[in-house]
Amino acid sequence: MLKAWLDGRFLPMPEAQVSAFDAGFQHGVGLFETALARHGRVFRGLEHMERMRTSAKELGLADTLRPEALVDVMEATLAENALPHARVRVTLTAGNMNMLARGQQEARHDPTILVQVQLPTQYPAELFEKGVAVRIADDQLNVADRFASHKSLWYWPRLHALQRAAAAGLQEALWFDVTRALACGCVSNAFIVRHGALVTPPARGDEAKGSPVRSPVLPGITRAAVISLAEESGIEVRRERIEVGAILDSDELFLTNSSWHVLPVTAVEQRTIGAGEPGEVTRTLRAALLERIDRETQRSR
Repeated sequence: MLKAWLDGRFLPMPEAQVSAFDAGFQHGVGLFETALARHGRVFRGLEHMERMRTSAKELGLADTLRPEALVDVMEATLAENALPHARVRVTLTAGNMNMLARGQQEARHDPTILVQVQLPTQYPAELFEKGVAVRIADDQLNVADRFASHKSLWYWPRLHALQRAAAAGLQEALWFDVTRALACGCVSNAFIVRHGALVTPPARGDEAKGSPVRSPVLPGITRAAVISLAEESGIEVRRERIEVGAILDSDELFLTNSSWHVLPVTAVEQRTIGAGEPGEVTRTLRAALLERIDRETQRSR
C-alpha cells in the first residue's frame, strides 16, 4: 500500500486525512505542485518548490516554506514507496480554519503539507507520434486576477473545460484571456512555431516593467526547460501576445507539462495546424527534453 507524507509523518494513503475544517477543503485555500520523478529524483524539484514558495508568499498563505527541505521530503516519499519513477504531488493549504472557533486566536496556525506519489500515467504512443486535437475553452481568464497565474487548488473551471474537451473526443482546451490573447491550456503551457521561431505567451514574471496588465499564465517548470533547450539549440524564442489567427496560421503547436512533457497539437477543433502532423521543432524539443530529464535525474548529488 502506498504511503503519503502528511505534516511530518508517513501514513498509509487511507489514513492520510486532513481535518474537515482544513482551509483547502473548506474554501480551496491552498496551492499544489505536480512533478515528475525518474531514478528516485524529482526533475527540477527545487524549481517546483521555489515556485510554490513564491506563490505562498505573494498570496499570503505562508512565508516559512523551505524549498530544499521539501525536495528532500519528496524524494524520501519516493524511497518510502520504492517508486523510482513516479508522479509526485505536493499540496499546501492554510491549515485548520477551526482555530478561531475554539477560541485559540493567538495559537500558532500551521499550514497543512501533504506529499503523495503514484505511478506515472502511461499515455498511448500515438498521442506523440500523430499529435492531438484541442478545443477553445468557453470561458476566459481575467488579466486583473492576481490568483490566475498561481497553481491554486481552485481548479474547477479548468477541470470543467477539460471535461468538455474530453466529451468531444479532444485532449485539451486552450484558454484565452479577456483581451482575446492565448494564455494556456487547462493543465499545460502553450507554444506555437512560426517561420522557425518558437513563440509562447508571457507568463507571470515576463510582463514589461510597469505594465498595468498581469499575465494570467503560470510560469511552467517544463515550459522553462523547453525554452532553455530551444535557446541552446539556436532556436529563436519570443514571449509575446498570440491571437487566435496566429495559432491557426502557425506551422506547429504544442503543449507542455510535467506529465506530457511536449505534446504535439495537430488540430484546433476543425482546423488543421501546419501539415497536420508533429513538426520538426516539436519532435526535436520533445526528444531533447526527455534526454535532459533522464540526464538530470541520473546525475549524482
